[in-house]
Amino acid sequence: MRKFPLVVFVIILLTTGIGVAMALQGKKQMDHHVREPAVAGQFYPASEAMLQRAVEKFLQDATPVRVKRPIAIIVPHAGYIYSGQIAADGFKQAAGGDYDIVVILGTNHTSAEFRKVSLYNGSGFRTPLGVAPIDLEIAQALAAANPECTMERSVHEREHSIEVQVPFVQILFPKAKILPAIVGTPEVGLCNRFGQTLASVLRDRKALIVASSDLSHYPSAEDARAVDHETLRAVATMDPATLRAAIAAHRERRIPGLHTSACGEAPMLAAMAAAKALGATRGVVISYAHSGDVSIGDRSRVVGYGAVALSAEEGRADTSALDEGNTAPQEPSLTPADKKAMLRFVRETISRYLSTQTVPLARGFSPDLQYPQGIFVTLKKKEQLRGCIGRIVPDAPLSKLMGTIALQSAFEDPRFKPVTAKELDDLEIEISVLTPMKQVKGPGDIVVGRDGVVLRKGGRSAVFLPQVAPEQGWGRDEMLDHLSMKAGLSRGSWREGAEFFTFQAIVFSEKEFQ
Repeated sequence: MRKFPLVVFVIILLTTGIGVAMALQGKKQMDHHVREPAVAGQFYPASEAMLQRAVEKFLQDATPVRVKRPIAIIVPHAGYIYSGQIAADGFKQAAGGDYDIVVILGTNHTSAEFRKVSLYNGSGFRTPLGVAPIDLEIAQALAAANPECTMERSVHEREHSIEVQVPFVQILFPKAKILPAIVGTPEVGLCNRFGQTLASVLRDRKALIVASSDLSHYPSAEDARAVDHETLRAVATMDPATLRAAIAAHRERRIPGLHTSACGEAPMLAAMAAAKALGATRGVVISYAHSGDVSIGDRSRVVGYGAVALSAEEGRADTSALDEGNTAPQEPSLTPADKKAMLRFVRETISRYLSTQTVPLARGFSPDLQYPQGIFVTLKKKEQLRGCIGRIVPDAPLSKLMGTIALQSAFEDPRFKPVTAKELDDLEIEISVLTPMKQVKGPGDIVVGRDGVVLRKGGRSAVFLPQVAPEQGWGRDEMLDHLSMKAGLSRGSWREGAEFFTFQAIVFSEKEFQ
């Protein structure tokens, strides 16, 4: 089965980004101090309307508030299609706060030699939503109070870790100014000194500090979850030594594929120092996911994302969010509520991709849907087939796989053109959840209407779902003739030298719940 075409996704957004870049070009002459978007159309939508919808959808789906008025949050900075939901979970904790300044601490991806803290001394950061004004008064106060704070604008030019946070600020806190600061190195002394200075200049302000950091890079899904949980538990202690020790321990274990445990270690250390100086006493892990949890993600090589809030609320560090969803998966029985949730998620996945070039994160489902299970998603338009793709042998939990297959059915079925937004209201979605495939001795063991069938012969294969033959009015032999032709074989070739595998399916569609 082919994977969803990420190249197409990037091309689409890059193409729309060209128009934005051209429209902004003329304004550069009038305002030399506005930092222009570097990753619009790559990490997030370049269209104003699409970006607005994407952020609003993520915020609507965000995990419930666990912390009231955080002093600092730690959120990821990957492409929105991967990490946008976890970022929204973090920002949701601060929603409704009357912050007048949001300090965004970015990491240093682009300037290896830079070892200080770079404040942006321009008048604003532009995104497709407009210009977020910079609080130059605070920037100048920081520079005056701490000689390690510089105004090296070049460090910001291609850096994405701050830019991707700005649209969330623009939508949630439209009256707030921002202070972009890139923390060049995770040296504890520098991060602590900067954090202390930052706290001193923010003490009389209504401030939110945002530390921008992804977690593990490129281990397997299983290793990422273990490593990232350890990192997040360390962050929640608000103790720099504990965080540094956890990261060092990961290096010593030589975990396959692990390049780093946190690419924003420096922003996190600085945020801890500043938040503690401003009265924070408690870290709360809000949510966690990795790129393999997303419908388009590859679970063999992932990046981890976590949201943490630092607050002055009483209590111990709270990492209970990491234990959610850890119930041992069981073979699904699929209640009516499960079926309705699956149908809603499949429709939302297709709709969200078309309207925002992002996808919803598969979470909040019952433990039954965490079980690896084969699945087909069938799309019909006015009773006519519009797309059907599936996976008989699962390689991921059903909750994640259904989004993957939904996208492939809508956009990758080679028999049809990709689904368009105008067609969504006319589409009927049908889901088939499959039992494990078993080889049978021959055609006589196949029961039409009960069994789905896989035929293999001469290196060729084809599959029919259990409902295909009854829908077409075929008997067993006629079904096998059509299955042979679907495999590229001649009619009747199934009668000799073919292998047969059967499976059953739980089949349900939207019309059952209307």
